[in-house]
Amino acid sequence: MKLAGHYNKASIIVSVSVLITGAIIYFFVINYIARRQFDSDLSEEVSEVLAYINYRHHLPTRTDFDEDEATFVKTGLKKMDTYFFDTVYYNTKQKRIEDRRAVKGLLRYNNQNYLFTISVSKESTEYLIQIITLITLALMTLLLIILFITNRYILNDLWKPFYYTLNKIKLFNISDDSELQFQTNKVDEFREMNSAVAEMSIRAKTDFHNLKSFTENASHEMLTPLAVITAKLDTLIQDERLNAEQLTHINDIYASINKSTRLNQSLLLLVKIDNSLIKDDEVFNLQEAVNEKIQQFQELMQSKNISVTTHLQDRVITASKYLTDILLNNLFSNAVRHNNINGQLHIILSSSQFIIKNTGDITPLDNNSVFDRFLKGKNSQGTGLGLTLVKSICLYYKFNITYSFKNSMHAFIIDLPVATTNN
Repeated sequence: MKLAGHYNKASIIVSVSVLITGAIIYFFVINYIARRQFDSDLSEEVSEVLAYINYRHHLPTRTDFDEDEATFVKTGLKKMDTYFFDTVYYNTKQKRIEDRRAVKGLLRYNNQNYLFTISVSKESTEYLIQIITLITLALMTLLLIILFITNRYILNDLWKPFYYTLNKIKLFNISDDSELQFQTNKVDEFREMNSAVAEMSIRAKTDFHNLKSFTENASHEMLTPLAVITAKLDTLIQDERLNAEQLTHINDIYASINKSTRLNQSLLLLVKIDNSLIKDDEVFNLQEAVNEKIQQFQELMQSKNISVTTHLQDRVITASKYLTDILLNNLFSNAVRHNNINGQLHIILSSSQFIIKNTGDITPLDNNSVFDRFLKGKNSQGTGLGLTLVKSICLYYKFNITYSFKNSMHAFIIDLPVATTNN
């Protein structure tokens, strides 16, 4: 749920709670005020009855009370406090029961105590309370609707600068020299956020360029002494005084230097791929690239008597030919070097997948670490970066690569993106 949704939810819950609580309090306050008004009117009615008796010297009759009801009953009680209470009364005229507010007490007339009860109808007041309650509920509903609509549109407009900044961050490319530009904003928090993001992007770009320069310089400086050592070895190996053991040592040095050179180049290539520094994409037919790679490895496959089966379809992609060649080279090299004598190699290219399967070790590789750096098989002479490069190239082009082991064959499966009319 978005932040605006959380805010709307909390705002509506709080508003509804406050309004309901207020409505309940409002209802009881109105009832209390109405009851006090009834009691005041009844007290005034009692005073009028006493005044009537003192003036007329007889008890009031039924016709003296309009809509009010009054009864006077002789009683032997000597003392009783006057009190107010709610009661019901059957209205003979309208033939229905109605709620009333009543007062009961003692009065004295002609040396005789009378118990009087006077009641007034609450119907008009209750009707008024119902009308007020309905109006209050309608206003509450209208207020909630207005609150929801206002929050929805005001918040959407308020958060536009945030989404603008978020989109800028999503499109941020550390290798791009241009600086992040943000819209001017009157909200302090958004201005502070934009300033922090801009400063962070500058620091990230600076660190990236420093790391890039260091990597390229380190790679170049490492290649120079390796080239010097190789040249010296070329001179040394021509010395006829060297015996077989010395030649063996020199060959070992050659192999180590060659491995160091390849390792250096692979690490530099990984840095370039991870930081999107290779931008030479073009449209080409992947089938042709696969056929070329099969021809390049033909001699090596024949030396191990590997049976090759191919099912290749035309598949045009947009990518770097240089990176595609490295990807295919590492997959073919891995499939051939780790294959058995008289082994099998299956190569499949369809519109949606590229699959290379080979026989080899009967033990499957660990799916969790097969693409890790410097992970090498038994007796491997490689750098341990071949499959890591393959994984990085696939991630760069958003290809999904997986490993599986089925029917004693190791398989690497690359899911190609959906072909478009441009590809």
